[in-house]
Amino acid sequence: MVLFFSWISYISGSLILLTLVSETRASSPGGFIGTRNTQFVLNDSVFFFNGFNSYWMMHIAADPIQRYKVSNVFRDAAGAGLTVCRTWAFSDGGYLALQISPGTYDERVFQALDFVISVAGKNGIRLILSLVNNYNDFGGRTQYVQWAKNSGVQINNNDDFYTNSVVKGYYKDHVKRVLTRFNTITGTVYKDDPTIMAWELMNEPRCDVDYSGKTVNGWIQEMAAYVKSIDNKHLVEAGMEGFYGDSMPEKKQNNPGYQVGTDFISNNLINEIDFATFHAYPDIWLSGQSENSQMAFLQKWMESHWTDSRMILKKPLAFAEFGKSNKDPGFSISVRDSFMNTIYSNIYNFARNGGTIGGGLVWQIVAEEMESYDDGYEIVLSQNPSTRKLINEQSHLMTELSHMLGRPQGTVRQLNSLRHGHPSNEPLRQISNRPNGRNHRRKGRKSVL
Repeated sequence: MVLFFSWISYISGSLILLTLVSETRASSPGGFIGTRNTQFVLNDSVFFFNGFNSYWMMHIAADPIQRYKVSNVFRDAAGAGLTVCRTWAFSDGGYLALQISPGTYDERVFQALDFVISVAGKNGIRLILSLVNNYNDFGGRTQYVQWAKNSGVQINNNDDFYTNSVVKGYYKDHVKRVLTRFNTITGTVYKDDPTIMAWELMNEPRCDVDYSGKTVNGWIQEMAAYVKSIDNKHLVEAGMEGFYGDSMPEKKQNNPGYQVGTDFISNNLINEIDFATFHAYPDIWLSGQSENSQMAFLQKWMESHWTDSRMILKKPLAFAEFGKSNKDPGFSISVRDSFMNTIYSNIYNFARNGGTIGGGLVWQIVAEEMESYDDGYEIVLSQNPSTRKLINEQSHLMTELSHMLGRPQGTVRQLNSLRHGHPSNEPLRQISNRPNGRNHRRKGRKSVL
């Protein structure tokens, strides 16, 4: 759906912003999220979380009339105990662009991002802000290389995004512009705002011309160091899906039958990368295989990344995307809840039995009256009481686990007691036999294999 912005709505939105600045400052959560060995920490205590993805927030907030949807999602998410949200801090070229052209920004859209950060802070929710897309949606690296072409730069293909000095300069300029942005609502520069948990270099980087992971590795090294040169207060992560590459060939057997030009081990061993991430969509990656095969893959995928993060990377890990599409054959709310419960059970078990994994972020939570953003994975908390209950119980477990591990008297018995009342009502163990569906990927997040 195309939104129409009149001068009246634009002016009224500016007046709203001025009123917010004069009347109040957003109350950001206290302290920056950090890391210690393989744990996330907050104020020197272990930090576990339950989180969600809502990539659309800045786009919706660009229309002041629609901002209540952003507020409603943050309110409902906080009510369900969710404490981390991943969303886009990019929109390159095209409709409602944040970056209209290299170095040229739409102040209205930037003020929308200001609003998103301010409302997240008021609700005690931390943000992981992604800085560019691998895919064409919202511009992505395709737009960056097109800008270079338009300026007369010799470009061979989209993978020049990772190596061409002009294109890399465009990206660095965007990074600097975002990190040094003064929030017109909170009065805080982004790089000084503890509401932001981490910067994500790219959403799901991939490279077709080099499957080894080395090309992407060089880019991550350069860009992570650049981010740190501007902002040493926030965490940085690469945005990985978790595919293994050439650095440890024996681990490629864990991939779903192919590579995408990244290397979970070498890419995350870079010093400036503070924590690792992985995603999982077995219904897409293993499309056509049985539900049992897909769930067996998911189990092994989760176990391998947890183990490697703990033993090789020695860094925290976040399960940054997972979801269950209502477009899959045999879908029902109970099937989705069971799928999510399997993942939540594993996350909790891994966190309890050695830490490392900080939490998971389900894809995706939307507000009511957002049908144009439906991608099959959408969850409206106010309309899905069973899913909301499941999310709330996982949030409670992860929060209590943080408290328990932060106390010297935290014992195995106390940890076991936390499990009481969890939706599975099963003993602590990894669960791999829950039903799952197949096929379909989220709108605007296409994954071309």
